[in-house]
Amino acid sequence: MEQVSPKERTYESGPVVREFCKYLNVNGLGHKHPVSDGAELSLRQFVGRMANLIANSTSSSPCLRKPSSFFDPFWYAAYTSANHEKSVAEHLTRRSVEHFLPLYEVARRWKDRRVHLQIPLFPGYVFVRLALRDRLQVLQVPGIANLVGFSGTPAALPQEEIDALRTSLASGARAQPHPYLAVGRRVLVKVGPLAGMEGILLRQKSGLRVVISIELIRRSVAVELDGFGLEPVR
Repeated sequence: MEQVSPKERTYESGPVVREFCKYLNVNGLGHKHPVSDGAELSLRQFVGRMANLIANSTSSSPCLRKPSSFFDPFWYAAYTSANHEKSVAEHLTRRSVEHFLPLYEVARRWKDRRVHLQIPLFPGYVFVRLALRDRLQVLQVPGIANLVGFSGTPAALPQEEIDALRTSLASGARAQPHPYLAVGRRVLVKVGPLAGMEGILLRQKSGLRVVISIELIRRSVAVELDGFGLEPVR
């Protein structure tokens, strides 16, 4: 006769198993006629072991545990409808959701005068910081299509990328959108608000610029810097 461990025997003789066996018989899923002690024991062993497996899995299996991003806040890229970035940011403010909408200034001629406008640095995106358990609070905002990720799962952005962008823009660094750039002479910024960030060096008539890319959304920005404090990346 097969030996049963004390832990499994506890599940096999517990009230949950007894109710489950009763449920099978009442609903016609079990035996319609009296069964032998051996057959009843086999059923109890099967149900007991399933209960034991579930109990152990919920505490040890990485597949069943919630990831830390479900409870801890991280930065995500929210994809918005065209030209809805500012209205989305206003809605997020009213909902007390931490967010970041990078802007840059551009001069435009309007009739008989020039106007200075604040334009999104990453058109179509607003960055939000939240725990994934609260994502409905963001996804229900008018103008937000989804949180950028893979296979339906939002992907968190590196904290250092967001910190560098916020610090550089707050310091008055001149930045503007640039076509996504992944290949070129890579440099490491050693000083200033972008210290620690890697980018691709561009030489222009107006001076040096470093193109910083956010790979998740495949968008780049060019930031004006002087040559001091740049180190080639080998």
